[in-house]
Amino acid sequence: MITIHLEPDNEVIELHGTKTVLAVLNRLKLRSTMAIVARDGQLLTPDRRLNPGETLMVRKVTSAG
Repeated sequence: MITIHLEPDNEVIELHGTKTVLAVLNRLKLRSTMAIVARDGQLLTPDRRLNPGETLMVRKVTSAG
């Protein structure tokens, strides 16, 4: 299980069976250009593998231009 802190919505979501950052984004219906993902203050790329029990911060980003 991966725990997701979704910002700026202040939601906590638990996902099972996700092995990469890209899989997390797909389950959240977000493209990799729509959010940044971090673990312990370190930004993660979409191809990064995840282990059960990890906690991630997913921050939705938007372009103002």
